[in-house]
Amino acid sequence: MLVKLFVQNYALIKDLDVQLENGLTIITGETGAGKSILLGALSLILGTRADTSVLLEKNEKCIVEGTFRIEEYDLSEFFTSHELDYEPVTILRREINPAGKSRAFINDTPVTINLLKELGDKLIDIHSQHQTLMLSDNPFQLNVIDSFAGTAKLNSEYRTAYKNYRKLRKEYLDIKEKADRNKADLEYYQFQFNQIEEAKLVQGEQEELEKEQELLSHAEEIKVALSNSSNLFASDGISILSMLREIKTNLDKIKTFIPEGEDIFSRTDSSYIELNDLAGEVEKLAVSIEADPHRLAHVNDRLDTIYSLIQKHRVGNLNELIIKKEEIKNLIKSIVTSDDRMTELASILERETDKLRKLSEEISDKRKNIIPDVERKITELLKQLGMPNARFKISFSQVGDFTHTGIDHAEFLFTANKQVAPENLARIASGGELSRVMLSLKSFLTKNSNLPTIIFDEIDAGVSGEIADKVGQILAGMGKYMQVVNITHLPQVASRGSKHYHVYKDDTGDSTITRIKLLSSDERVMEVARLLSGSEVTEIAIKNARELIKSAGN
Repeated sequence: MLVKLFVQNYALIKDLDVQLENGLTIITGETGAGKSILLGALSLILGTRADTSVLLEKNEKCIVEGTFRIEEYDLSEFFTSHELDYEPVTILRREINPAGKSRAFINDTPVTINLLKELGDKLIDIHSQHQTLMLSDNPFQLNVIDSFAGTAKLNSEYRTAYKNYRKLRKEYLDIKEKADRNKADLEYYQFQFNQIEEAKLVQGEQEELEKEQELLSHAEEIKVALSNSSNLFASDGISILSMLREIKTNLDKIKTFIPEGEDIFSRTDSSYIELNDLAGEVEKLAVSIEADPHRLAHVNDRLDTIYSLIQKHRVGNLNELIIKKEEIKNLIKSIVTSDDRMTELASILERETDKLRKLSEEISDKRKNIIPDVERKITELLKQLGMPNARFKISFSQVGDFTHTGIDHAEFLFTANKQVAPENLARIASGGELSRVMLSLKSFLTKNSNLPTIIFDEIDAGVSGEIADKVGQILAGMGKYMQVVNITHLPQVASRGSKHYHVYKDDTGDSTITRIKLLSSDERVMEVARLLSGSEVTEIAIKNARELIKSAGN
């Protein structure tokens, strides 16, 4: 529950510090005094958007801080899942600086506005008059029915199953879409792979074939060059080797006569031996080289195949082509594997769908069974609230697919007249009627809700007399189960509160600011008397105010 609200520099509020308790707290004040401003400030810590227009002093920041006692409301899991420090007394804070930048905190830890709103929604329900629009909202309507039906645990199981179902279904559909797309290309991928595979490519083969092609293409030219060279080395006539032999003979005769003789002879002999070996190798090469048109044709064909595949697959060489083949192979494998995963997912999805169907049907049955009881209770309460001919009905049907709220659709129907059949509540009911329907619904919801605090902004608008007194009784009854704060103009309702605050404008000084005051017993009597008689409080009004407060047990 909300135990303290601190507001600084918001709209007409300079500084405001309100202590709150359990039960029914009443807030009254003249029109324009700033009661709605108070709710606007509170809504900041519930995640509403704001800018510098909310600043009273444009050069100072706005601070709104709510202190909540939460130990009874099973919220520790929320803090754990969002890595926040759990405190039995938790503080939500919002700051708006003069530059318009907004900051949010939970127990002094900076958080996003969305996270602040998520926690705020678990702590406070602010009911303003525009909230009656929720009466046409299917999730809200189902939530009302669920509160009566006691399906909270089943709904939690369903939401977990639905989340898992949605995740599996998305994965299945994504894989199926990809598989369908790839299957159309599978034949083409297989053709590409088979074409490369049939080529039986060997690492490094391209370079060797290109060398062999060079040799075979110039075989005649090479053979002529080698044969001519062999003849120059060792022909029957004058040749390099025959001349070297003659040189050796001449040097051998005179090598002992001159100091350099032995060295010159030795070097000439070495040259002869080397050239003789070289001549033998050239001769062998000349004999070995033969033109082979068939082999050349084979090499050319093989290289044409390799070049064609390289060009087709837009790679640089044979090694890259081999890598490309592996890529295509893996792609084909992934397509085949996706079929296996798709089959597996289809089986899991079938089980999850069956589980979800059973849960949704169980929830639907509970909802359907409780509807007559909901209709009866709300209709009875509406009659107590001054609508003797009111009828509240619920149109209940099933939708075609699973949704986050199950398989059901609910529509609240209403009529205030005997001769008129119930129609869509949001379309047919007046503002006052909608307020009374919402009050009836929420008075029942509080008994089944774990929500700590509910705040009503003139939920009692449009009623008076005995009906106003009945509204006060209902609000006081709700205060037995939770913290209820009600902004009102009705003395019958105001007299029911366990605490009573008065909001007023302070015109002292150079500016007008909004203040709030906790009323003493005597001040409360005077405020209820003012609500009874207007600005001029009479003795009769004061007496009636005391009677109202006394009869309310306060």
